[in-house]
Parts: sequence; structure tokens; C-alpha cells
Amino acid sequence: MDIAALIAWLVTAVGGFVMLGTWIAKGGTREPGRSHFSPGLVFGHFALAAAGLVLWIVYLVAGGAVLAWIAFVLLVPVAALGFTMLARWIPGYRARTASPSGVAAPEQHFPVVVVGAHGLVAVATVVLVLLAALGVGS
Repeated sequence: MDIAALIAWLVTAVGGFVMLGTWIAKGGTREPGRSHFSPGLVFGHFALAAAGLVLWIVYLVAGGAVLAWIAFVLLVPVAALGFTMLARWIPGYRARTASPSGVAAPEQHFPVVVVGAHGLVAVATVVLVLLAALGVGS
């Protein structure tokens, strides 16, 4: 279960990096107000997810149930921030409208398949980390 959670977390991270890179490349940090995502939201989601992943790797190497539970607890705000971004992304994707400047918001360039896969594998990650922290499959 521990390794399955790690693999799911890494796959989720790859999708997250694709979206983060797209968001930055399309001007997410350069033009305030153009994106429906604030930099704090995006980078907070990224930082908490990365910190949790590092803790999970440390847990795998060193052991200790406390580290597994801390990694799980970190996933709770990561998931909340992710759902917030999804809720802000869906209306813009459906409308496919440009911002007042006439340029599409950076997040409207996210590949739909990446958004969907990222979300699905993220849910699997949360479940796997919880099961591993509970000791299921050990």
C-alpha cells in the first residue's frame, strides 16, 4: 500500500507540474487579474503537496506511523485547494471566454485530460495514503 501511494502521488505530481508549467508559461504570475487562480492558491497547493510527498518518502525510508499521518493531514488542505481551483476552472473552461483584455486566462490552456487524470489520481492518492497510515496492507 505504501509504494502504491507513492506511485499514485508521483503520477499526480507529474500532472500538477504540467498544469503549473502551463499556468506560469501562459502568464499566471505576470498579469494579476487575468487568472481566476491567485498565485497564493496555486503555489500553496503545490507547496503543501510537495511537502507531503517529501514526508511520505521520508516515512518510506525511515518508518514511523506519525510521518504517515502527518503526510495524510497535509493532503487535506491540498485537496481543499485543488477542489477550489477545479471549481474556478470549470466555468472558465465551459464558457471558454477571454478575460477583459481579450486574452484567455492561463488556466484555460490546461489539457482537459490532464485536469481529469490529476484529480482522479489525487483522490486515489488520498485513499491509498489513508489506508497505508491505518496499516492496511502492511
